[in-house]
Amino acid sequence: MTEQTNRTISRREFHKRAGQFAAASALSALVVPHVHAAENNTINLALIGCGGRGTGAVVQALKTSVGPTKLTAMVDVFEDRLDKSYKGIAGMQELKEQIDVPPERRFIGFDGYQKAMDSLKEGDVAILTTPPAFRWVQFTYAIKKGLNVFMEKPVTVDGPTTRKMYELGEQATAKNLKVGVGLMCRHCKARAELFKRIKDGEIGDIVLLRAYRQHGPVAECFVPANPGNMTDTMYQIRNFHAFLWASGGLYSDFYIHNLDECCWMMDKSKTEHVWPVMAQGTGGRNYRGKDVDQNFDSYNVEYTFGDGAKLYLHGRTILGAENRFASYAHGTKGSAVISSDGHTPAHCKIYKNQNMIKENVVWAYEGHEPNPYDVEWEDLMTAIRKNEPYNEVRRGADASLVSSMGRMSSHTAQPVKFEDMFNCKQEFAPDVDKLTADAPPPVLPDKDGKYPVPQPGRLVMKEYEDFRA
Repeated sequence: MTEQTNRTISRREFHKRAGQFAAASALSALVVPHVHAAENNTINLALIGCGGRGTGAVVQALKTSVGPTKLTAMVDVFEDRLDKSYKGIAGMQELKEQIDVPPERRFIGFDGYQKAMDSLKEGDVAILTTPPAFRWVQFTYAIKKGLNVFMEKPVTVDGPTTRKMYELGEQATAKNLKVGVGLMCRHCKARAELFKRIKDGEIGDIVLLRAYRQHGPVAECFVPANPGNMTDTMYQIRNFHAFLWASGGLYSDFYIHNLDECCWMMDKSKTEHVWPVMAQGTGGRNYRGKDVDQNFDSYNVEYTFGDGAKLYLHGRTILGAENRFASYAHGTKGSAVISSDGHTPAHCKIYKNQNMIKENVVWAYEGHEPNPYDVEWEDLMTAIRKNEPYNEVRRGADASLVSSMGRMSSHTAQPVKFEDMFNCKQEFAPDVDKLTADAPPPVLPDKDGKYPVPQPGRLVMKEYEDFRA
């Protein structure tokens, strides 16, 4: 369905090549010492992207029990966001001794990530929480500097950046770097217990998964035209959820968690993750008024796995509609709650049949559920301290690609296969590594300040038509 390269390649073929590269690189790396924290045992952190998620991530990193850690550098392209983040973190009394970010290590600008990483030592941690479009650019530099990395999801927004991320993930492994990806639900203790029970056959073979993320507008997913107080490039970065090039839109940024936790339950081995082979979606825009973003506010996607099992994703971002934020699994012997009301706590349960009522519960997770946002940092820092293999890039890239599959299918009204998405030619921001505040943005508005939106059925080879094309 999608445009493809002259010679498409499968993921299996890609990983075989990448593995050969990684093996060769690893052999050459045997002569260098293992990457480790500084001699004083403190791991320094650089926060690159000071929005709400970045601020939350660095607080979790500073509070980890696998310390000590210290925040020593911060970066953003918006000074007000950096200032707000710094004041918020520095104002936390329990973290006071772990904050060492003088003005000269608070960097503003598109090249700030390089300066921040230059201030770290090999084995320290770069926290990448800028809009996803910049992920591969900053990850490339982190690998060059020998830094461990935590990166937020999604890690890619289209086929070409996914292929780049695969290669970078192999390079990080070859250099013995530890990389965490912010799909924290995979670190949830309750979900892990549920996964084990499903794998042991307690609900039989999964035939259906259901995922819901339905609530009112959040973050900056819907925006009016640029009021003119900043360049259009800066306006789009400021409101990155509204633009497909920057974030993959609300579909990729919001729905990836539900999709990932559902696909986790389909895994049948530790060596090969299970992902859908096809997506068929619909969607539309309602009650949008003067909004100029590129998002739909309703998405419904049917994913199909290789064995024929289905995953239905129901996404809606409409004020006043019923709220629902949960995921479920249905098997030949019973059913299960994967998550019940948001990311945490999950309140996982198993039922003896398809009727999910209290009387039919045969298992429920007992005890306190540790916050998976905290646990993902415990796991990453433990791997760094113990020098254990730890690289979530490939799984994060695959989950991101699955999100892009559903989004593209909805935006084009065409079925999209996994391999089609992997080999798709449309790269939303091919020159993002050269972007500056005054440069033309990756997508241009028309004379009325509106941006190109998907046109299902009219545009079937790409998600939108750039006005400059």
